[in-house]
Amino acid sequence: MEVALQTSVERTHLGNLIESISVAMLTTFDSRGALISCPMAPLELCEEGAIWFLIDANSEKLQYLKVLNLSFSDVANGVYVSLSGYGEKITDRAHIKSLWTPYNLPWFPDGTKSSDLLLLKFKPESAEYWNAQLNKMEHMFGAYVSVVAKKPIDMIKQGSFNNFAQA
Repeated sequence: MEVALQTSVERTHLGNLIESISVAMLTTFDSRGALISCPMAPLELCEEGAIWFLIDANSEKLQYLKVLNLSFSDVANGVYVSLSGYGEKITDRAHIKSLWTPYNLPWFPDGTKSSDLLLLKFKPESAEYWNAQLNKMEHMFGAYVSVVAKKPIDMIKQGSFNNFAQA
């Protein structure tokens, strides 16, 4: 994912956490009000903090953009991020072309000329993250200290950002 220079420490930190994660789970409601999730490929974290995706204009998700959740997981590095926000559908062809890669051809065989190709602009309002980027020695040390202290020693950095759009 392309990450633009951010205008706040919080959004810069978020960009650093999610930049290398190639798939996010987008959670919306369906027509019955049930929560449903699907994998999406984030393409850009723009300077205003929005995350951009290519999406099919016929997707049911586009009917339920008022309340969205976007989650990122990097199990190998112990990074987990959950974003709450809303979405907007955007038809800007120049922006579509700037985000296009050949990896999108299976979903859009006509490329950027596909009439069903739109952008989904996810606008985060709040974020929570967990960062356990520790090497094996640090994990072993934490486990040892927990045993000696007879209580769990939290070595995970956790944080949240509210009013994310204002950051």
